Amino acid sequence: MSPKLYMKLVSPPSRAAIFCAKSLDIQLDMIDVNIWNREQLKPEFLKMNPQHTVPVLDDGGFVIWDSHAIMPYLVSKYAKGHSLYPEDIKKRAVVDQRLYFDSGTLFPAHLNVSFAIVKRGEKQLEGLLEPLRNAFTLLDKFLENSTYVAGNELTIADFSIWTTVSNISIYLPVDEKKYSKLASWLKLMDKLPFSDLNRQGVNDLRAIMQPTLSK
Repeated sequence: MSPKLYMKLVSPPSRAAIFCAKSLDIQLDMIDVNIWNREQLKPEFLKMNPQHTVPVLDDGGFVIWDSHAIMPYLVSKYAKGHSLYPEDIKKRAVVDQRLYFDSGTLFPAHLNVSFAIVKRGEKQLEGLLEPLRNAFTLLDKFLENSTYVAGNELTIADFSIWTTVSNISIYLPVDEKKYSKLASWLKLMDKLPFSDLNRQGVNDLRAIMQPTLSK
């Protein structure tokens, strides 16, 4: 039986988990959660994940949520030793740090802006963008001496940060002159075989944000 992934394509963490599974040739039973209709607040969903977030992985009755936990689990169970989540303790520590950067800094700043646009209909965003610009500066620094965000090999940290930055680019495009390393890395990530799926998720969110952003 394939692991079930409760997800929404507009969600960067959902896409990151999907891309990890695709990279490992893991067949997922993907279940779309209509977050706009608040399906994540239904009792059956809350029983799985009381934090009511996506994605949620159900692997034969073992349930785990948060892509930053799901991806290491998938690699460790289905492809132990894979370079996406290296076994070398120092390399893995760098991957973990980048995952924590996404979960603790980059993604929360994106959520803050997204909620302002989607839930409150705000168009004047300048006061909310500075944390994201600071994060872009740090990402550019991370990429100063490496091909990917956690070294010279693709890792699960790239999936997390790529999907988040892709969503951010809807309202704060990456300035190629200011963040040249980050811009080059994005172009590299866009060559991955599932980049069309990433664009689909971004475009789905853009369609939701556009009425507010175009006012």
